[in-house]
Amino acid sequence: MDKAEKEKRNMSLDRMVKLFLQYYRIPTKKDLEKLMDRIDRLEKTIKTKVVEAGKIRGRSVRKKEDPGAGMTASDMVEEVIRASGDTGIGIPAIKDATGFEDKKLRNIIFRLNKLGRITRKSRGVYIVP
Repeated sequence: MDKAEKEKRNMSLDRMVKLFLQYYRIPTKKDLEKLMDRIDRLEKTIKTKVVEAGKIRGRSVRKKEDPGAGMTASDMVEEVIRASGDTGIGIPAIKDATGFEDKKLRNIIFRLNKLGRITRKSRGVYIVP
């Protein structure tokens, strides 16, 4: 087998993998990164719109006293972790500081860890690198 035949074979394998991923609708890393960026933009837009409207489900929102005004949920969690310093902070403490429910908080921590914005110091303890 000469070099040209090997390249053809490799290209066809790459193409076959791409077709497999497309056929079974398996997201790639690039797809997931695009989705995470869109989620962050949507969170920021929603937060901005809610503050502008001044209401959430009929309840009034304090505009000036809201420390997270204009921040996404991910930004809020990252700031809480950053404030903990080198010692790190656990999920219960983050939950107390942000008021987020377990599922939302775990999804945010997973996303921030995947993006490299936080790292796991030990089991359940996170720091900002």
